[in-house]
Amino acid sequence: MNPWIAIGALALMGVGIPLGMMAASAILRPTVPEQGKSATYESGEIPTESAIGIQFNIQYYMVALLFVVFDIETVLVFPWAVIYGSALEAGVPLADVLLPMLVFIAVLVVGLVWAWRQGAVSWAQSPRAARRKTERQS
Repeated sequence: MNPWIAIGALALMGVGIPLGMMAASAILRPTVPEQGKSATYESGEIPTESAIGIQFNIQYYMVALLFVVFDIETVLVFPWAVIYGSALEAGVPLADVLLPMLVFIAVLVVGLVWAWRQGAVSWAQSPRAARRKTERQS
């Protein structure tokens, strides 16, 4: 049997299942046109201002991005740590096992130091939060 047949069947299933689910959803769902569904916010609240005028704090995204980077680091370091001992027992030199992971971690540490110096991990306090903190201390 040709292995490309299996790959083609998998690709067909990977595309066909989501398309079939979307088609079934379009056929089975109730269509109730309401004015609120076309509003900017569909949470039941009346919008107080335009979405253009809202300023989001970028620090939330920076922390999320740093979390993803270091989460991926954990995912990559764990399997390396699992095979570390067996690789040394198999006769692989210590430098060949340890050096690539140390370079990987060093690059991430350089990135963390850069982000720290840019202020990505330090939270800016609002004037109200600073006022509450001084009120609690006095």
